[in-house]
Amino acid sequence: MTLWVQGGFVGNRKPVWNLTQTRFSNDVPQIAQGLARWFSRSCGAALLLLPARRLIAGVMKILFLGDVMGRAGRRAITENLGRLRTEWKLDFIVVNGENATSGMGLSGAHAKVLLEAGADCLTLGDHAFDQKDMLSFIQHEPRIIRPLNFSKSAPGKGAALFTARNGKKVLVTQALGQVFMKRPFDDPFSALEPVFKTHPLGGLAQAIIVDMHCEATSEKMAMGHWCDGRASLVVGTHTHVPTSDAMILPGGTGYLTDAGMCGDYHSVIGMEKTEPLRRFITGMPKERFTPAGGEATLSGIYLETDDRTGRATRVVPVRQGGTLHPSAP
Repeated sequence: MTLWVQGGFVGNRKPVWNLTQTRFSNDVPQIAQGLARWFSRSCGAALLLLPARRLIAGVMKILFLGDVMGRAGRRAITENLGRLRTEWKLDFIVVNGENATSGMGLSGAHAKVLLEAGADCLTLGDHAFDQKDMLSFIQHEPRIIRPLNFSKSAPGKGAALFTARNGKKVLVTQALGQVFMKRPFDDPFSALEPVFKTHPLGGLAQAIIVDMHCEATSEKMAMGHWCDGRASLVVGTHTHVPTSDAMILPGGTGYLTDAGMCGDYHSVIGMEKTEPLRRFITGMPKERFTPAGGEATLSGIYLETDDRTGRATRVVPVRQGGTLHPSAP
């Protein structure tokens, strides 16, 4: 981006630092320092102490990808995530990995694959510990977040503050819903309240991401409205079908009911079609569910935030590869 800044006057005085036809890009520190010198001569030397991001708003670029489904999803992540980071100039990437291992949970080995591919943080879900080695692996891998309200005795953390590659801070947290879930979980709203009190939006973290992992769209939407103005993004996961309601809520929180999955959409929510169809038609199981192995679509949401406030300034649904209609920033 190139911006041409026009000089101006302060009261009846001529500008002491001429900005006419000054060219600058997203690398703002030098222009910010120049502005500080100019303003300080009119408004006092104290402005020289202001950090650059307070003078000129910075933008954080974040990608959130929905549930990685089996080998097809892992392959799509490893083949594309590095390229997307470069092309979209991403500062931070969150990937929900709870179905990456055989469609049920995430193993330590597959967590390493997703992190090495470029994910800065992995979230889980109700299948968090289906792969038993995750019970110990998560205790030594701080980049993995399990749901806050999974269990009071669950290992790992439900929220963590990360440093993005550009030095900015991002808080990631996850909660499980209660409606239509197979087992009861604690109230997600009460679980998140202490996180927001400790990390108010626009404070230490330049962005706050909430992964709301649940079945009911109504519960996800309720969480989005409850978090409005308190989080940069509330995004739903778990149902594996992307919704088309990406928006910025009135308080500045980006929202999407469901990010969809990173998997083969020629399937039944990521599983090979034969066994699900048999069970729907006959009511009888015969074999185990198997993740579909065709070309996967990476599905999620792209977010831009204002560093000063933490609020969303732009949200774009993401669909890359596979069979779904493409969408990109």
